[in-house]
Amino acid sequence: MSEISAFGATPGGVAGPLTNPASRLLQQAESTNATNTKIEKSAKEFESIILGSWLQQAEQSFDSLPGGDDEDDADAGKEQFQGMAMQSMGTSMTAAGGIGIAKMISKQLHKAQDALEAKEPPARTK
Repeated sequence: MSEISAFGATPGGVAGPLTNPASRLLQQAESTNATNTKIEKSAKEFESIILGSWLQQAEQSFDSLPGGDDEDDADAGKEQFQGMAMQSMGTSMTAAGGIGIAKMISKQLHKAQDALEAKEPPARTK
């Protein structure tokens, strides 16, 4: 039998795919990148929802001003379409940089994730 062992294998035995330190570090980096992507996406989605809600409430309050068009109240689908339009505007505003809510939430979630990772002992494979 050859004395040259395959990458990741130990002499005299077969090792799993994640037994060497480089493979474990690669797996942790991929996990961290996936977590960071989820945090960023969630924070932006939250800001979009908040902005859409605020815009929808502002639109409804402007409709109740004196001198408004009373004929608009007869349209049954008006509120649904306005709600969808305001949510779309909220998403567009967030995509353009938003008002900073997503950044604040993302920062706090990253801090919480870092603290959680610092408390967890590193995973070991057998």
